[in-house]
Amino acid sequence: MSQDKQPHSTHQADSIMLTLVLILAAFGLLILFSASEYNGRVRFHDSAYYFKKQLFATALGLGAMYLVSSIDYHFFVRLAPAAYLLSMLLSTAVLLFGQEINGSKRWLNLGPLSFQPSEFAKVSVVLFLTWQIERSHKRTDGFWFMCRTMLTLLPIVGLVGSNNLSTAIIILGIGVILIFAASPHYIQFAALGGAGIGFIAIFLAAESYRLERLAIWREPEKYEKGFQTIQGLYAIGSGGLFGRGIGNSIQKLGFVPEAQNDMIFSIICEEMGLTGAIILILIFALLLWRLCVISMNCQELSGAMIAAGIMGHLAIQVILNIAVVTNTIPNTGITLPFISYGGTSIVFLLGEMGLALNVSRQKNNPPTR
Repeated sequence: MSQDKQPHSTHQADSIMLTLVLILAAFGLLILFSASEYNGRVRFHDSAYYFKKQLFATALGLGAMYLVSSIDYHFFVRLAPAAYLLSMLLSTAVLLFGQEINGSKRWLNLGPLSFQPSEFAKVSVVLFLTWQIERSHKRTDGFWFMCRTMLTLLPIVGLVGSNNLSTAIIILGIGVILIFAASPHYIQFAALGGAGIGFIAIFLAAESYRLERLAIWREPEKYEKGFQTIQGLYAIGSGGLFGRGIGNSIQKLGFVPEAQNDMIFSIICEEMGLTGAIILILIFALLLWRLCVISMNCQELSGAMIAAGIMGHLAIQVILNIAVVTNTIPNTGITLPFISYGGTSIVFLLGEMGLALNVSRQKNNPPTR
């Protein structure tokens, strides 16, 4: 007999995950105020300038998280193709009309507000790949499926990567993780890895400043642009085991440029020491674990893919940010989720957490025969 689809019932959202998200959001505001007060006072004569903007964005993001968690995630999957096309249009608009800040053209001005389309692109890619994999049904084990899925990402990767290499890397990483999660066979990933390494090598060689970053990474003390890396390492080293205490960082006083942004992990290490850094990493690890549990427990492919994609996005961004700050990899300008300053980032990140909570609430009944 044919399978009859049972209606979806709901149960309580993952309370552990929600608690971890709220802890990270609150901690992010605390450490952001500490890291940004000097820059805010010098530039805007208001030590709470960055904090107030981030507080507003966090409140907006929490509202978005609640709203998204209340709407069945299948609704967002159905909108995925439109969201993907919109992300490409917005990324094109950035190239044509974007605002340039610190040498990077990544923002669109919307009246008094600025918007970073690359953050929307991450969410739209998770949903679009979920939609695409779901439509493939069980045909997810062939090399052609893997190539076709990755090819659909190339337009957005090219648009975003032209001025934001770090986000392009994250989008490619999300694609690889979702294909890996959907595929029952893993041999073809060796070929995908080789192709990925070749693509990155060509992309790095295409612009001289990217090769310069490799040189700075190897010997930061020999280059003027290595100043940020060296000062960040000084901050990490001076924190010791327990740190100088919240608000007592020396390196944030103009030594670490834009301390509230990409390098904020170094300020955490300086003020809270190795202990605080490890606790923060453990909280991120617990959140990734809960996302993994949600993905594995979901009885429906689309829900499992959404949770896996969000987990992949968060894991890649956390790992790359900490690796950059500790000079384990070349500087790529990646923010630390929930912690670094950025209104667009926190709004869409909390929106993603709402999607994951939504998936955790859906109790999908298995079909009957």
